[in-house]
Amino acid sequence: MASPGSSGQGPGQSPQLARLPGTERTKRFRPRLRWELIGCGLHGHELVGTDAAEVRPQDHLLVRESDGLRWYRCLRCDSWLPLTPPVSAPNRFPPGREEIRLPLRGRPLRNRYVLRLIALDRVVHFFVLAVLGAAIILFAGHQKDLRGDYIRILNSLQASAGFVSSHNGFLREINHLVSLPTVKLYLYGSGFSAYAALNVIEAVGLWGERRWAEYLTFVEVTVLLPLEIYELTLTISPLKIMALVVNVAVMAYLLWAHRLFGFRGGGRRDRILYERDTGWGALERATPVPSQLPTVASTTSPA
Repeated sequence: MASPGSSGQGPGQSPQLARLPGTERTKRFRPRLRWELIGCGLHGHELVGTDAAEVRPQDHLLVRESDGLRWYRCLRCDSWLPLTPPVSAPNRFPPGREEIRLPLRGRPLRNRYVLRLIALDRVVHFFVLAVLGAAIILFAGHQKDLRGDYIRILNSLQASAGFVSSHNGFLREINHLVSLPTVKLYLYGSGFSAYAALNVIEAVGLWGERRWAEYLTFVEVTVLLPLEIYELTLTISPLKIMALVVNVAVMAYLLWAHRLFGFRGGGRRDRILYERDTGWGALERATPVPSQLPTVASTTSPA
């Protein structure tokens, strides 16, 4: 079995530590996000043992002492931070492993951030669709009065600004809606409201990193993709193009990174990688053993 911190090289090869966040230069045109550093920038470092009076040898993964300083290890980004030992500590020793909840790092941390970005996108969809659904249902309930008001406002706009046309763009869609029968308006409003509810369910599931939400989001985006492409064949707008790009990116990410439908090993492979990148094993692989630490040559003053 390879020793902690080694990467499994063969005999005669010097062991190498696992790559730590921010320790390698990124390529010029291929920047790489350091998710651990982003997490520490947002939430601060994850340090343990700052309230301990003494440090034991078995605590070397978490905290070490040298020259009157105590070095604490961030459990997320692996930074070692020097602090003076506490003058009055409530605890004698740092907590044991069973008392520590390790933060996510590596691939699982990346997945959490990306899934929550997708969840926020679903929340935006929810608010837009919910407002549209409610507006259509309210309009259907007062269609006669509101239709007359709309026609008067449109006529006033056309009279004051002759370039306002009701046959193009947004006004054309409004004209189509106000001319629909009341039953169809209620159906449209109910459809938008149901779609809004679906998006909020996806958002909650993705925020909680539920696999069923990944499948639900992928299927929903895939089913609506042909409709988005068809809409682009009718009229092209920056908003439609942006929505199409975002949805294609969501589909590609979920399929590739989360291995849906058995792709690239499926859920089983995904669980194996999750277990490899989390827990104490991942922390130990990124920890130098004494034989790997640099030695400092002693210097003597000239006689």
